[in-house]
Amino acid sequence: MQRGSEAGSPWRVGVLFSQTGVTAIIERSQLHGALLAIDEVNEAGGVHGREIQPVIYDPGSVVARYGELAEHLLSEDGVNVIFGCYMSSTRKEVLPVIERRNALFFYPTLYEGFEYSANVIYGGAAPNQNSVPLASYVMENYGNRFYFVGSDYIYPRESNRVMRNIVRQGGGEVVGERYVSLEAGPDDFDDILREIDRLRPDVIFSTVVGTGTINLYRAYRRAACRDLGVPIASLTTNEAEVAAMGAEAAAGHITAAPYFRNIQTAANRRFLERYQRRFGTVSDVTSCCEAAYFQVHLFANALRSTNTTDTDRLREALRGADFDAPQGRVKIDADNNHTYLQSRIGRVDEHGEYIVEMEVTRPIKPDPYLVVPALNDWSLRLMPPREGLINS
Repeated sequence: MQRGSEAGSPWRVGVLFSQTGVTAIIERSQLHGALLAIDEVNEAGGVHGREIQPVIYDPGSVVARYGELAEHLLSEDGVNVIFGCYMSSTRKEVLPVIERRNALFFYPTLYEGFEYSANVIYGGAAPNQNSVPLASYVMENYGNRFYFVGSDYIYPRESNRVMRNIVRQGGGEVVGERYVSLEAGPDDFDDILREIDRLRPDVIFSTVVGTGTINLYRAYRRAACRDLGVPIASLTTNEAEVAAMGAEAAAGHITAAPYFRNIQTAANRRFLERYQRRFGTVSDVTSCCEAAYFQVHLFANALRSTNTTDTDRLREALRGADFDAPQGRVKIDADNNHTYLQSRIGRVDEHGEYIVEMEVTRPIKPDPYLVVPALNDWSLRLMPPREGLINS
């Protein structure tokens, strides 16, 4: 464990995002967001004159490897802080390793909720911050008959369970529900799309992830049911997948997220300029990338105040900590280690850019257990964007 007495030596942190495999398209963006923030901290003189040094491993999108590599980082590499994971199944692999060694884990991904660990800082949206606003928006604008399609692992099944309860509360119904493997190819969606054509829902709610997302949207564009004009509404589809699938396949579809690349904030403009200089493109910038970025900065600020990576002292410094993130002001909720986040609804235009159609007026307090899941909760009222968008 690194202490303040180790003057001059770098602060080593683990970075555990896949650069290969089915979820690499998103996890590479998370890796880039974390590395950009580390660069910014180091270029500003580090923390107490010591640079942050990332120890990077590629789990290859293989679920078991995340736990194995987390163990290696803590026992062999001597780190006590890890940033990583996209899928909930991989978070579940890392979690017991982190808790057993009382380390600190920053998880920068939306997830299904219904979890708390004193050793995890949750940086992605909980269901009340994305599922509830999305359901409200869709039922007001399209109708209340939903068809669910997801990848076959923890997050999609649990997210669909939560969404089903929200939809029923709003007087809606789920007319169909299907799952595909993480390696699903274009042909794996044919039967699903025929069923959608037959059932004629008002909206398709997708929790398909990784390369399966690209295959779903491309298959939908070719299918007969596209003529129904039914949008795919998602929590997991974002700019990186849109860039990969192409604007024609993505146009008209909807995502709920705290952040979209073209929102108009000064912090976002600075973020995108630096990202462009560092990586040569902003095409893969996503809400998960932005979460990894601001989580590193929150960690660095806590490290400045503690001068140690001791978990108990860092956790105390992180309680209530806030940061002017690209999405807007974010804050760690001292009650549950989740994060107050913005909430926005974006639709993909014909150029492949998300246009923000609605947003909440202030950051939403995380409610990972959906204690107050009401669709008419005052804090979740969606409004037209308050500011213009950055020109794409």
